[in-house]
Amino acid sequence: MRYFLHLAYDGTDYHGWQMQPGVTTVQQELDRCLSQVLRQPVYCLGSGRTDSGVHASHQVAHFDADLPDGLDLPTLLYRLNRALPVGIRGQVLHPVPPDAHARFAARARTYEYHVRLLPDPFATRFSLYLDRAPDLAAMNEAAAMLVGTHDFTSFSKVKGAEKHYNCTCFEAGWHLEPGGLVFRIRANRFVRGMVRLVVGTLLSVGRGKMSPAEFGEIFRSLSRVHASGAALAGGLFLCRVEYPAELVDAALLPAGLPYFKA
Repeated sequence: MRYFLHLAYDGTDYHGWQMQPGVTTVQQELDRCLSQVLRQPVYCLGSGRTDSGVHASHQVAHFDADLPDGLDLPTLLYRLNRALPVGIRGQVLHPVPPDAHARFAARARTYEYHVRLLPDPFATRFSLYLDRAPDLAAMNEAAAMLVGTHDFTSFSKVKGAEKHYNCTCFEAGWHLEPGGLVFRIRANRFVRGMVRLVVGTLLSVGRGKMSPAEFGEIFRSLSRVHASGAALAGGLFLCRVEYPAELVDAALLPAGLPYFKA
């Protein structure tokens, strides 16, 4: 039987989602704990690969397993959370068709990047602190250029494994939140390093180091060398993964999940 697990994690102490030799990753811990609880080898595949230090308030992974007699899904989720490190938590677990794929069936993903404008010792792991407010209007003027189907080569890490760099961006913009700002971007797919490079370059616009027009020139140049440096990982969250209603019924998910953000 195949299952979808909706989960969240604090990525600070992990070298990203994907399993890698010699380092601790979220996927590695999830596989280890599921295998331990189910007493069988389990391999998870996530909806996307968050980078080292990046968080998720809504990640989705699928796995195949045969549940032992007498073990129901609520009990499995409870035991899994007892076994997982405190920085990783399963939220919802449900069966899906055998060909359901956490990555390829996803219709859209949303990332958020949080910027604090007030010193906050409790937010240092989860946001970037700026001692001066950037120009919100200029950043949003530049961000609007991202909406649509474009080649995002200028905002991708070099030597990535992508076959192409075209993404359809449905939403990109900065919004006020208590004590700071949040950048929200929603797209059908993201190339490696894309969001942090976009944010870093938009912040250069906000600080007056480049104009929105210059941002557009960098975007259209398809040259990585002209973009600003990547924003720090700690402010970035994968916060929503969307699927067809017949695959993930919204009624299954608790209303508190970021899945339900407008």
